[in-house]
Amino acid sequence: MNKKKALITGITGQDGSYLAEFLLDKGYEIGGFLRSSSTGHLGNIEHLRGEIRLFRGSLDDERSIEAAVSEFKPDEIYNLGAEAAPADSFKRRVYTSDINALGPLRIFESALRLQKNRHKVKIYQASTSEMYGTPPEVPQDENTPFHPNNPYGVAKLFAHHNARILREGAESMFICCGILFNHESPRRGMQYVTRKVSVGVACVANKVKNPPLNEMGEPIITPDWKLRMGNLAAKRDWGYAKEYVEFMWLMLQQEKPDDYVIATGETHSIQEMIEVAFKYAGLDWKKHVVVDPHFVRPLETGPLCGNPAKAKKVLGRAPQIKFKELIEMMVASDLAKFS
Repeated sequence: MNKKKALITGITGQDGSYLAEFLLDKGYEIGGFLRSSSTGHLGNIEHLRGEIRLFRGSLDDERSIEAAVSEFKPDEIYNLGAEAAPADSFKRRVYTSDINALGPLRIFESALRLQKNRHKVKIYQASTSEMYGTPPEVPQDENTPFHPNNPYGVAKLFAHHNARILREGAESMFICCGILFNHESPRRGMQYVTRKVSVGVACVANKVKNPPLNEMGEPIITPDWKLRMGNLAAKRDWGYAKEYVEFMWLMLQQEKPDDYVIATGETHSIQEMIEVAFKYAGLDWKKHVVVDPHFVRPLETGPLCGNPAKAKKVLGRAPQIKFKELIEMMVASDLAKFS
């Protein structure tokens, strides 16, 4: 029996690496699509180097996408690649749009060409809760109107609607969009607030003399052991990325393609996150956190809280790892890493 083949864009990222591990355990043959500009070090998938086939290219390069899709001929495509940080998208509006809006469309078109050659491809498109922006209702589900408040969310919404058009139109493509709310892990990049906090806590607790850099290119901790943060009142629905990748796979195992909200159904503020993180390390957060206007978004999003009822009913799963356990897991990991 031939192995199923899955092509994962953004495979070196948090979600891509967890998904690759999950699918390898299920006996898949894995193709990974990663940026041509990336270094030889594979980061989160370094330990899988000998088990996956890699294709280099970019989501803004149609020829590289076409080459990977036509050569590998996947049964499933998981488009997780993106210009990923919503806050950074304000500084890179055009590039964010090219990667997050047109990138998925290029993938859909390549898959459609395979489909016309009688090779059916199922596609998972990574949509996002950022598409809701300032939502008119809490919690948000698959029918909540979208009103994105950053270029990242706008670009993702473009791809989301194109996926629906190709699914419902004459092409009848099998495309599922996962509207995933924030999902974190020790593999999260440091440009994201959860990892910024867990790394910051570790650097303060362990008195790290040469801390890593923050999103501004400056040491994540000041010389007097302060972590500079933005809006502490912002609220999000935070889940565990390793759990969420199973939902991606489950969507493509259904008889019919559809869209699903994946979330915990709980909302917590950034201040709550900070309190949990510093307490776990035995520190008083008020002595080590300062609000810096440079880290406040031009336009805030939220409150974001997902209603996962549809996913629980149809996919038969619900997230198990909740907020406190997740944050403590991340702090524990970084306390060991930055010692």
